[in-house]
Amino acid sequence: MLQRAARQHGHRPSTGGLGAPLPLSGVFMTDRIARLKASPSVAVKEKLDYPVIDTDIHTNDYSPALEDFVATYGGAKLVDDLRKALSSRRRNAENSSGKDWYSQTPEERQHYRTVRSPWWARVTRNTLDVATYHLPELLAERLEEQGSDYSVLFPNNTLAPLAVKDPGARQALQRAINHYHAELFRKYSDRLTPVAGIPLNTPEEGIEELEFAVKKLGLKAINIAGGVRRPIKAIAEKYPPAHHPEIAKYATYIDFYGIDSEYDYDPFWAKVVELGVPVLTHYGSQGWTGRSSISNYMNNHVGHFADGSEAFAKALFFGGVTRRFPGLRIGMLEGGADWGARVYIHLVDRFQKRGPEGLKHYDPAATDRALFTELFRRYGADLAKLANGRSIEGEQLIADTLGAGYTSDARQPAPEYRNDFEAAGIEKIEDIRDRWVNNFFFGSESDDRTIASAFNAKANPLGVKINAIYSSDVGHWDVPDLTEALAESWSLVEEGVLSPEDFKAYVFENPYKLYTEANASFFKGTRVEEKLKRKASSGAGDERRGPQPGARSEGLPGKSVEIRA
Repeated sequence: MLQRAARQHGHRPSTGGLGAPLPLSGVFMTDRIARLKASPSVAVKEKLDYPVIDTDIHTNDYSPALEDFVATYGGAKLVDDLRKALSSRRRNAENSSGKDWYSQTPEERQHYRTVRSPWWARVTRNTLDVATYHLPELLAERLEEQGSDYSVLFPNNTLAPLAVKDPGARQALQRAINHYHAELFRKYSDRLTPVAGIPLNTPEEGIEELEFAVKKLGLKAINIAGGVRRPIKAIAEKYPPAHHPEIAKYATYIDFYGIDSEYDYDPFWAKVVELGVPVLTHYGSQGWTGRSSISNYMNNHVGHFADGSEAFAKALFFGGVTRRFPGLRIGMLEGGADWGARVYIHLVDRFQKRGPEGLKHYDPAATDRALFTELFRRYGADLAKLANGRSIEGEQLIADTLGAGYTSDARQPAPEYRNDFEAAGIEKIEDIRDRWVNNFFFGSESDDRTIASAFNAKANPLGVKINAIYSSDVGHWDVPDLTEALAESWSLVEEGVLSPEDFKAYVFENPYKLYTEANASFFKGTRVEEKLKRKASSGAGDERRGPQPGARSEGLPGKSVEIRA
């Protein structure tokens, strides 16, 4: 398939590598039945009467094959752009010393405040898994061992083109990489689907690449960065980046495509909804304030995906994006689901205290000056003596207590700047539920115990449960053994952290909602559709025979399992 696609672009890729016999040693590695029997996740899956959908498996590209394919789009120049983009993480760790972290002495790291970057981020000891993440056929074969019926894949190079500054080269490289992954995994589409990387430097760029990925390549889920870093114009004008690269590196802000954005991204979100595409992101915050240790990777790592995703999600919420596009479905991965519950709770709390009604408690004009003066005269005589006779009445008293900003002649925010919830269209707490809980889905890794917060209906306002989705993160260091992911999640049920019902929502119902509420036919032709149809047929047969002792309901609670074309 890859060879045919490449020939259509006037280039014949070299043979070898893809599809070659797998040189595995040992009976166990080549004996699929033995591996299935040994997998703890297979043992868990046999207990379940519903499909398992993994929303986050990472794969690695075989560089010679990828470069060969990229060359069909732009020759040696584009391949060079790819190589530079892939090395950009190391270059970003450099500073004016011209050295990266590993090249510096401890004293230089302290002097330049060089952030400790990720290291040893991939599994290496488990050789079978290493091969699995590089070889689509092996991954498709082993998905059952992993415990899933279907998975959405994130090739690690999907968003590498974001490092390319030239818009034309960035577009060509992004299309080449998306095309490569589409062809690489097409024959396994019943079990696997890769995401398309979509650059969002501008809404127009995003729309062009979205349409190409969906309409031309047939990809059905997209991966975006949760924000784009832009120069602060006032500083860039005074210190042009070309002449002051060190200043330019730090004089930036992050545009999260919602509130305060430099561009109107509504046309992009509208196109996403029109094409029926779920939006996915892994947006980290390493290097941000509080995550910039010069010596400790884990200090910078813990919680960074949650923080980055929170900034992105709040920008969409407060910018009114989820109000204007209720059909938008967004999955934020690797950060856990507890932060989704925490922010939801705080949004409700803040609205009750800082919404239009709550703000009446803080209006400077609401203070009864006469009563305030009377109380100070009655109870503040000792303070007045210490103040050397300073007036304890009227506006002087207000200035000396609440502050100058609370006096009657102080400048106050204009009415149009007083309601922080206005753009989001929040008039009651149910609106927060509808524009936070409905739109956002939160990827939790298999061993993440904090997921309990997402399903705590007693703590979450209005008794809701947050949309936690199973995102194993297989392919990264979080999962040293592919076969243990689902079993690790099931251990949360055995320990009482999750109920069986919440586990079902986590690994099936919520992922199913994320994809099918964006595109009702997302699972058409997949093993998920096959399994649901088989269960529906089995259930219909049971119904004709009458109720059976101990029978269990199938499919989604209160919903049919029909998958529309």
